[in-house]
Amino acid sequence: MLQKSVFDSAAALPSSQLPPIPAKRYFTIGEVADLCGVRSHVLRYWEQEFSQLSPQKRRGNRRYYQHHEVVLIRKIRSLLYEEGFTISGARNRLDEARGELRLRDELQAVLQILSK
Repeated sequence: MLQKSVFDSAAALPSSQLPPIPAKRYFTIGEVADLCGVRSHVLRYWEQEFSQLSPQKRRGNRRYYQHHEVVLIRKIRSLLYEEGFTISGARNRLDEARGELRLRDELQAVLQILSK
């Protein structure tokens, strides 16, 4: 009989039930895996598939993730596990969102110039 691991139950959790992200500057891959309900090897694979995800690497190629990357990983997890996107579909969705943010920032800059 197979035993369920902590990761199996965490992967089944909806994003709303994941633990809160602590106020830290850097997180190790193990901490991010626990915070996001995925295994470490999944995070390393996602680094290859999502160009937006690039943690800093230090001594001995150890990965250190910042807060915004943990948020991005949770978004990727949600797209893949909850919304049913494929890897390429999730990548496209993230690219669209980034383009929309860039467009919004450009529009705000134009509005500020016009209001002067």
